[in-house]
Amino acid sequence: MRIYLGSDHAGYELKNHLATWLTAAGHEAVDCGPHTYDAEDDYPPYVMLAASKVAADPDALGVVIGGSGNGEAIAANKVHGIRAALAWSEETARLGRQHNNANVISIGARMHTEDEATKFVEAFIATAFSNEERHIRRIDMMSEYEKSGDLPALPQG
Repeated sequence: MRIYLGSDHAGYELKNHLATWLTAAGHEAVDCGPHTYDAEDDYPPYVMLAASKVAADPDALGVVIGGSGNGEAIAANKVHGIRAALAWSEETARLGRQHNNANVISIGARMHTEDEATKFVEAFIATAFSNEERHIRRIDMMSEYEKSGDLPALPQG
């Protein structure tokens, strides 16, 4: 599977580790940067590049990494067609795929060990979307809002 990665300085070392691990596991790791460590860099260009590549490549997934992972998830979710999930456990990584059909995982490098983060990515990649009607319905509501800007109808009652 093709996996696009993007980070900032806080996620730089973890991104490099994950790219190496993904390649060794038989995946095609595409590093969207940064390619050198810069303590003053900004994450949006790298994260949004990785997310845009995922959006254009429906069979791919993405991994974005920062200090907490919060800003990276927000930035990735600004890209049309991206559903980025912030993972803080193997379970949240699996549920992001299973329930939300997330195509990008966001991880906080300062929040987790390298081993933990690797397990999050492994769980994310190994989990398929459930295709349950309730999850499809919810994703469709968000996709429609993305296209139209119209809020989903509130339940009657």
